[in-house]
Amino acid sequence: MKPARDLARLIEIMAALRTPGSGCPWDLEQTFATIAPYTIEEAYEVADAIERADWSDLTDELGDLLLQVVFHARIAEEAGLFAFPDVVEAITTKLVRRHPHVFGDGNALSPEEVKASWGRIKAEEKRLRAARRGGVEVAKGLLADVPAALPGLTRAVKLQAKASTVGFDWNDARLVLAKIKEEIAEFEEAADLKDPDAMRGEIGDLLFAVANLARHVDVDPEDAVRATNAKFERRFAHIEQALVTQGRSLDDATLSEMDALWDEAKRLERS
Repeated sequence: MKPARDLARLIEIMAALRTPGSGCPWDLEQTFATIAPYTIEEAYEVADAIERADWSDLTDELGDLLLQVVFHARIAEEAGLFAFPDVVEAITTKLVRRHPHVFGDGNALSPEEVKASWGRIKAEEKRLRAARRGGVEVAKGLLADVPAALPGLTRAVKLQAKASTVGFDWNDARLVLAKIKEEIAEFEEAADLKDPDAMRGEIGDLLFAVANLARHVDVDPEDAVRATNAKFERRFAHIEQALVTQGRSLDDATLSEMDALWDEAKRLERS
């Protein structure tokens, strides 16, 4: 089986990997559920490559993400549910249907008008799905469409943004900052009581409030924490390298020595 630039070859390779007897034992034992975490992970790898502006790496990561789609489609085909061409047909149909200003009447729309049109079309799609099922679409709450599987901070922002559409929101970021201070005080009370359940709840409230602050100042909290993670890794690596240069290891260093090297890393970043 040779590599190729043709998508059909990727589908053939996936089929070969899933062929009982001659395929890969690991691939053969996978299910939708076991593959799902890898799908999420690969999406993050794509985001990371974009953040680093590493276009060669992005090529690889997009390939890994595409593999996840092909993998899920192959499992579905084996179960008689659908196949990869059905996935392609579904998304192309949806794109054409949701862009009548491009593929239909050709009327020029502003970005705001496109968003409004998109909402109307999605609502009609829900109505048609309900009709196909032989019933009326059950009324759902405002927040029901926010996917539960989203990362916590991302979902928090989406929940807050949905609630804000009906006026349930602060109109000043400083009010959110006051809420954060309130949540910190409540955590301190739970910590004083040494109540693990209460501390867990208060930390959740604090993170939710911080996500809300990020939303109010147009900062993606997931992007922000990824950037901070990268910064932490850089500075900690500086500590390790500095100690290696001294012929020492992390186990040999005191906390005050590591703090001093941390501050040195910060100064080097600023210079």
